[in-house]
Amino acid sequence: MKVLTVFYSMYGHTLKMAQAVHEGVGSVSGVEPVLRRVQEFDAVNKIIDDNEFARGLREQQAAIPVCTNDDLQQADGVIFGSPTRYGNMTAQMKQLIDGTAELWSKGLMEGKPAGLFTSTATSHGGQETTLLTMMPPLIHLGMVIVGVPYSTPGMLHTEGRGGTPYGASTIAGSSGELSPAPEDLAIAQALGKRVAEITKKLRG
Repeated sequence: MKVLTVFYSMYGHTLKMAQAVHEGVGSVSGVEPVLRRVQEFDAVNKIIDDNEFARGLREQQAAIPVCTNDDLQQADGVIFGSPTRYGNMTAQMKQLIDGTAELWSKGLMEGKPAGLFTSTATSHGGQETTLLTMMPPLIHLGMVIVGVPYSTPGMLHTEGRGGTPYGASTIAGSSGELSPAPEDLAIAQALGKRVAEITKKLRG
């Protein structure tokens, strides 16, 4: 049984969250964790070429395979991660999802649990809107949305960090200067574990 974590990350915050989610999936016996990244646009790669920091992050991710429809089809559960762009998922992640028409037409994603995680620059930069607007395409695909219950340690807080019932989240800072808080990574790990456990129950 496989649970796929697929993410897009330009500056590393969503990558760190993805790694925590991946670890959470791997903590569940009988579930194989699979990690994939979203294909970058050629136009954005040209911008990254001129940005030393982003270029280093791209090199860190180079060994992670690009997600394909075969990866999505073979997975029993999927956890999608994208930073926000104006309160929505990135165009790169949207392109991946928009390319699943064949999977949709054959019902190949139906009944698979799906979780979500995101990263924003600021506290009110669109964490919840990004997670919520990522859900409709997955519902169209027939997937079963899995959130983060408030019984999860670290969820009940008033601090300037992430953690929503719609999915795991973190704050990157206006210049990307912040790293995901330990509590945010713990929630991401808990999300991965929860999706894996529910996948075992629904697909086992």
